[in-house]
Amino acid sequence: MTIKDLLTGKDNKTPDLGRWSWAVSTLSVIAGGIWNAAHGSAIDLMSFAQSIGVIVAAHGGALWAKKDTEPEVKE
Repeated sequence: MTIKDLLTGKDNKTPDLGRWSWAVSTLSVIAGGIWNAAHGSAIDLMSFAQSIGVIVAAHGGALWAKKDTEPEVKE
């Protein structure tokens, strides 16, 4: 599995805005946590876990809602 597989639709060619949004949102929260830790700030792990959970749930729901609009795989 490659990054391309994670960020494209089921045909592995069409970029998927929902998947890109999921990846950028998740990486932003993780980068914010790393930034705070690197600068000596306390990190509330419960809030961090809730943030990641909300992002994953929201984007999972969005991907599920649009599953029927994905381009079909051409063999």
